[in-house]
Amino acid sequence: MGKIIALANQKGGVGKTTTTINLAASLAAFEKKVLVVDADPQANASSGLGIDTKGAESSLYDCLINGDEGRKALVATALERLDVLPSHIDLVGAEIEMLNMEEREYTLKKVLLPLKAEYDFILIDCSPSLGLITVNALTASDSVIIPVQCEYFALEGISKLLNTIKLIKAKLNPALEIEGFLVTMYDARLRVANEIYEEVKRLFQELVFRTAIQRNVKLIEASSFGQPVLLYDAESKGSANHMQLAQELIEKNKS
Repeated sequence: MGKIIALANQKGGVGKTTTTINLAASLAAFEKKVLVVDADPQANASSGLGIDTKGAESSLYDCLINGDEGRKALVATALERLDVLPSHIDLVGAEIEMLNMEEREYTLKKVLLPLKAEYDFILIDCSPSLGLITVNALTASDSVIIPVQCEYFALEGISKLLNTIKLIKAKLNPALEIEGFLVTMYDARLRVANEIYEEVKRLFQELVFRTAIQRNVKLIEASSFGQPVLLYDAESKGSANHMQLAQELIEKNKS
């Protein structure tokens, strides 16, 4: 049985999508079967893995609102063992359409449950908000990775996210755990980056991943070419960081 992990932080620009794409590709390189669920209407995780969302027969929106089976929406990527359940701009309106649904917080869980046994890891790229779709993602997940960027105000809003996780754990998903805090956009040459890294480690201790994702232009370039950095430049620092993170995640989840 696979593990479902949400990547969440309501603060935008922290590297959620970049991490989702590249961690998924790295896990696939370690011969794990991986599914990326794009739960952000901007569909950047889909396009970052080379998926044409306009040409997709079905999307996460169709699964949540029209009752499509998750399997119908799956799209293979250029990497063996890595599939995507793509997003679509229609997802913007899904939260309003879901308001009158019964058990609306469990809609995504019902979509993913039949797929769980087919994958080692299912990574959900959440939108930068704490709306109903993100609540669905956290309710469907076994754990959550929280990316924290090494910039001023990085920890702003973390308490709000932790409070949301606490509420979901209490009311919707008692099994939800924090997989770890992931430091992103780290530049060891900058004092502020080192200060924030130390502060994150002080606050969250063993919950902080040993791997930090360093600032790397290849990560940005790769996404614009619709590729994970592993395919774009396997020798880059960005690729090495994500391979290291994947290895750490696999070791952490050895049964």
